[in-house]
Order: sequence, then structure tokens, then C-alpha cells
Amino acid sequence: MNGFKTLCLCALLWLTGCASTPSNLPATAAPSNDGLELSNSPTLGNPPKTSAASAPGVASPTQSPKAAPSSGTPSQASAVSQAEESSLGTSSRAVASLSSPRDLWERIRRGYAMPDLDNGLVHDREQWYATRPDYIFRMTERSKKYLFHIVEELELRNMPTELALLPFVESAFNPQAVSSAKAAGMWQFMPATGRTFELKQNVFRDDRRDVLASTRAALDYLQKLYGMFGDWHLALAAYNWGEGSVGRAIAKSKRVGQGVAYTDINMPMETRLYVPKLQAIKNIVAQPELFNSRLPDIGNHPYFDTVTIRRDMDVVLAARLAEVPLDDFKALNPSVNKPVILAAGTPQILLPWDNAKVFQTNLDAYSGGRLASWTVWVAPTAMRAADAAKRAGMGEAEFRAINNIPPRMLIRPGSALLVPRGAHSGQDVTSHVADTGQVSLSPEVVLKKVVVRAGRNASVPAIAARYKVSAANVAQWNRVSASATFKSTQSVILYLPQSQARQSAAPAKGSKAGNKKPAAKSSKPAAVTAPKKKLKKK
Repeated sequence: MNGFKTLCLCALLWLTGCASTPSNLPATAAPSNDGLELSNSPTLGNPPKTSAASAPGVASPTQSPKAAPSSGTPSQASAVSQAEESSLGTSSRAVASLSSPRDLWERIRRGYAMPDLDNGLVHDREQWYATRPDYIFRMTERSKKYLFHIVEELELRNMPTELALLPFVESAFNPQAVSSAKAAGMWQFMPATGRTFELKQNVFRDDRRDVLASTRAALDYLQKLYGMFGDWHLALAAYNWGEGSVGRAIAKSKRVGQGVAYTDINMPMETRLYVPKLQAIKNIVAQPELFNSRLPDIGNHPYFDTVTIRRDMDVVLAARLAEVPLDDFKALNPSVNKPVILAAGTPQILLPWDNAKVFQTNLDAYSGGRLASWTVWVAPTAMRAADAAKRAGMGEAEFRAINNIPPRMLIRPGSALLVPRGAHSGQDVTSHVADTGQVSLSPEVVLKKVVVRAGRNASVPAIAARYKVSAANVAQWNRVSASATFKSTQSVILYLPQSQARQSAAPAKGSKAGNKKPAAKSSKPAAVTAPKKKLKKK
């Protein structure tokens, strides 16, 4: 009897617990064929932080990837276990049971969330890529270093993961790519747009090529464009063509009673092909075997780690301490465009995940002397490259190459020039120079030797004033003092710009000889006389 009472009491308690369960639990999606359950989609304005195991926009195995959700914000799923929720006091939260993606490609496929485009231009691009499997493999192989980071950032912002494939269209995932219009980096930022999104560009670094900075800026820009147009295809068109151009095209389409979708508005052929290119690559990643393509293995884990740099360091030495081939080091740190890393301007470098600890261990044990063999010298005055090179103790050709100074150009004051660091110099470059350093140039004036004839009592200052040169130069050219007076008809050597040299023997301004028949050219040089003194009136 006591056992029966106990059983009844337990049943009563169980029913009471069920009745007290909250009725406003978040709805969960019906399990798909692979046993996955998805929670409700969060909004774009408040994206959750997702892990590598989260799977936005999961499609069942029986669906093609094109059947994934077509909204602009893919769904997110939680992988928190019931035990963890219980310990956190969140037992009322819906639980989703997820399997981890097999690799990064699978993770990208799960996050497809943009509307599909299916037209002749897409099929044309698919065919183009399908006939170039080697190109596809090289391009995707190059992306291995960067793709995980981009996917992580997209999921953190709750953006469609096919946007991670956009650098294939922009630059074939080459962070050193530069277009004919001066767009740079794997996201192809123009200089002005880069500055708008806080990408620093100076003589020592270009953040348009930086993996972390350019990805942050690109996703900021894409989010802004999606907010403006409310359509991912139009946002992509604006990324390629400019937001103003797309806005005007939409307004024009409205005026003539046409549609305002991506396929309706009038645009240049490059922009017309832009989304079809991305759609074709998206389809190839979804089902590579259908397009005669092979994708390299990319694990669903980070490729690189971030390492802090506290002292200026040669690029070659940094790669050696990390035990990384120099080309691989430059591929992860493409914004560094000089042979030295300036700690004040580039405080972090990227290294392959396992090599980050190797670098720190080798740096702590390093006893090879100074870390940087280069420093920055700011030009105090205008000077020729040859003179600056001599002052820096370098050959002119090496000096021009390392500072990118073309021939016949003059270095202007304030230019930040890379020069060898002195043997006893231990001071690193300041943050002001590292962040703002520029090399400013002006055309070097080519001087021509001219011989003029001195008039009576002509002095060095008088000749210098007439020909607009310095008295010191006139004195140096003629090996006299700066206050010397020349004898009448004495030859005076000058070095003048070519245009001025041609006019040096022309009649003075206001001469009446202008209407006369030109006299025969004289072989004698023009005379220079001292300025006449004004007579005082009595």
C-alpha cells in the first residue's frame, strides 16, 4: 500500500512539473532528414556570436543547395547541450542538435542564404569556369589561408556565407592584386573608398591588402549597401559599380515604368556579369562534380593566428623566426610593402596557427643582435635622389628601388625615406611617421648650360636677380665670391631651365624691336649690365 501511495505521489509531482512549464518557448523547425533542428532566425541588427559548429541555412541532404533559405539573413542554430543549459539556468531555451560540418566548404554551403539567379549569363559563366578546372583549383587553393576567417566574420554578422566567395570574383583571392583603376587587395578597394572605411594607406603599409582590415571593411560596406537597397543582388551591383550609380539606375527604371530588380535596371556589362559570376562559383562550390571541378581540402578550423610585434623587425627575420617560407609570410601579411615591419604602424602579424608559438619561442631565444636593419629618415629639404642616397650611405639605384623613386624626380621636404639603420641606433620609428609617412615628389628641372656676357659693373647679385637664380649658385658656377663684380664683356656661366635658356638672349620686355624684322643671330652672348641708379632731382 505504501508503494502504491509513493507511485501516485510521483505521478502527481510529474504532472505538476509539466503544467508549470512555460508556454512561450521559442518555436523550433521540424527536424530535417538528417535529424537537424533549427531555432528561430535572429535579426540582422543583433547577430549572435556563432561557433564553427553552427550551421546557418541548413538544407537537407535531399535538397540541392539552391533550395536553401532565400532571405537576406540566414538562420542560426545553437549547439548548447541540455546539461550546460541546466547549469546556466536556461532550461526554457530551445535546443538544436547539430552535427559539425565535414569541412569548410560544407559550412559555406549550409550558410547559403541569398536568392538564386538563374539565367543565360549564369550558365555562360558556369561553362567558362567548367572549361578551366586548373584555374578553379589554383584559385580555391589560394583561398585556403583566408576563407575560414571570412566565414567566421560573416556568421558573426549573420550574413549569407556565399559572400565569402566574392573575392574569387574580385581578385581570384590574390591580396596583392591591383586593377587598372588602382583598386587593390583581395576585396579590391579603391583608394578613396578604402579611406572612407578606415583602411590606412601610406608608404609603409596599405590596409586595402591587409587580410583582417580589408575583410572588416568589405563586410561593413556590404552591410551598408544591403541596408540601402534591401536586396543582396543590388548591394553587390553597388559594390562593383558604386552606390550612386545603382541608385540613379533604379530611379531611371522607375521613371520609365520598368522593374527595379537587379535583372531589370540598365548597367554596364561588367556589373551585369558580376552577380552571375558569383552565382556560378556558388553553384560550383555546391556541386563541383557537375562542373568538372575539384576543390582542395579546407578544414573547418583557423589557418592563422595573430601575433603582437613590439619592436621594428625585418620581414626576412620575422619569417625565419616563425620558420615559415618568405612567400607564405608575405601572403599572410600582404599589407607590409617594405623590407621592415614597423611596430608602431603594424603592431600585429599573421602566422600559420602552429607557427605562432614557434615564432614567440625563437624570438625569446634570439641573440643575433638588432631585429631591424632599416629605419626611416625624413628629408629636411628638397633634394635629388642621388644626394639623398649619398647622405644615407646607399647606392642611388638601391635607394630609388626601395623608396620607389622614378628617374628625373625631386624629393620634396618631409618625405619619409627608408634608409639603413646605423650600427648603434636602437630607436624604433615613431607612431606618427609609421602611420602617416609619405614620399612626396616633384619633377626634377633639367638645367642647360648658358653663357651670357656681362655688362659694365655687372655683379653676381645683379645677374642672379635677372635670371631668377641664387647668387650662391652664380658664384659657384663661376668660381667667384657671392659679391664679386664681373668685367665688361666677361663671359658668365649660368645653368637655367631649358625654357628659360631659350629666352635668355631675347629682347627685354617692352623693347621697340618687336615690330622690326628679326636681326641675324649673333654668336656673341647677351650682355648683362648692372641696374641703373635713379638720379635724384635737384
